[in-house]
Amino acid sequence: MITPEILQQLAQSHGTPLFVIDHDEIRNNYRTFKQHLPRVQAYYAVKANPDPAIVRTLFDVGASFDVASMPEFNLVYEIIRDMPVKERQDWIWDKIIYANPIKANESLMELDKYKPLVTFDNLEEIIKIRQYAPNAGLALRIRVPNTGAMVELSSKFGAGPGEAVDLILEADKAGLTVEGLSFHVGSQTTNFDNFVQAINLAANIYSEALKRGYNKMNLLDIGGGFPAPYDQTVKPFSKLAQKINIELDRLFPPDIEILAEPGRFMVATAGISVAKIIGKATRDGKLCYYIDDGVYHTFSGIIFDHCQYHLESFKTGPTQICTVFGPTCDALDVISMSEELPSNLEIGDLLYSKNIGAYSGASSTWFNGFPPAKVIHLNR
Repeated sequence: MITPEILQQLAQSHGTPLFVIDHDEIRNNYRTFKQHLPRVQAYYAVKANPDPAIVRTLFDVGASFDVASMPEFNLVYEIIRDMPVKERQDWIWDKIIYANPIKANESLMELDKYKPLVTFDNLEEIIKIRQYAPNAGLALRIRVPNTGAMVELSSKFGAGPGEAVDLILEADKAGLTVEGLSFHVGSQTTNFDNFVQAINLAANIYSEALKRGYNKMNLLDIGGGFPAPYDQTVKPFSKLAQKINIELDRLFPPDIEILAEPGRFMVATAGISVAKIIGKATRDGKLCYYIDDGVYHTFSGIIFDHCQYHLESFKTGPTQICTVFGPTCDALDVISMSEELPSNLEIGDLLYSKNIGAYSGASSTWFNGFPPAKVIHLNR
């Protein structure tokens, strides 16, 4: 366990800002996922945090990978490249899904030699895949409810249930093999019924495809959306898993391969930010702290992920509602307008933020000349 004392020692040794990654926590999250969803193979969504050390840790414990760009694919490939060629090829075929439904022609051409599993959700994508990656296996992504998700995805991706089988048959007519279905209930989904509805929709499409003569599907990708425990309002993962297991066992026979794309769930709780107060002011009667990390760096999830991270102090004292700003000159660089912190903090004091491992440092920039936080890996 990474204690406040350890975080302070790291800040003293390495300076700030710091982004601390606990690999024991990553391994624990993977074990939890497999324990509660034993039928589901976890394909880590690399975009959640593409740090190579994280990918390596998950590879070592048995994870597969969901990639959505060629740089992400190549990141995973670097880890498996020492395998014998045949073993490497078989591993890619079985353990990587390219889960971006819209792919550039250039990406498809690069992917084709690996014979990967790729998602699609429209007729134009079938035409592209047939021309540029005819050796790929396909999974049709269907549109499902995203109600209550922190990040909604259904307006951007997914074939409507009414057109799903038509697309499967069009792909088959083009000489491609649709191996199964995929869906995504939205990122950080706390409405567990989204999964129930999506699994039922997928089962109905499977049934319709069989009635219309297509019997080549043998997998279901239940996507991501597994919520991280950011606060007490998030129900335990075991409760979600129970609902998923009931529906999978009821609707899909044991020979159907089930996979999922957990990203946030694997890494959110494994990341901790440590920052230093570099300025202090009172504006319109409200105490404001300025720290050396912000929304252009580790706290970028506030902008891109619609996530709010809370800050804690190593010092104690009377608290009040404060504003916390990042270090840049941009007015957008606001971490929180209502953070309860001690009022006696001074320049040079440290703050930390837990559960910041997903969709945070992955979007760091060098905006305004400020560098991203230094990444520290513990328990590798």
